[in-house]
Amino acid sequence: MHPALEALVWVTALAVSTGGGWYATRLVLDLASRSADAGRDVPTAQVEAGPLTLSDGPEGPGARRVLRGGTWIGLLERLGVTAAVLAGMPEGAAVVVAVKGLGRYAELRENPGASERFVIGTLASLVWASLVGFVARQILT
Repeated sequence: MHPALEALVWVTALAVSTGGGWYATRLVLDLASRSADAGRDVPTAQVEAGPLTLSDGPEGPGARRVLRGGTWIGLLERLGVTAAVLAGMPEGAAVVVAVKGLGRYAELRENPGASERFVIGTLASLVWASLVGFVARQILT
């Protein structure tokens, strides 16, 4: 494959993974917040009073407060995972997940209710990034 075309596939895949993954992750989080066990019955005053010990759902104010910066972290996560798959080093995705998990560990340990949003968002983001990376890799080979 011509190097310019290969570069175009890389740039397109990284852009689709990073930007399109935001929409995919939002969709999954919105669907999760509609489930019967999403915890929408926790009053906002309880959530603002202190650490979140009950889940207020993946879209609740407590989860959002604890996982601030999640949008940017997700963008970088998808960029790293897709680049690792495209480069033929899928083990790089494990490094991205490990760094993300270690970086959020203290927040999740202190606020177990936010872990629902973290797990759902991370899995949706990883599936999207891996899928885009795999498809682009197939195009390159």
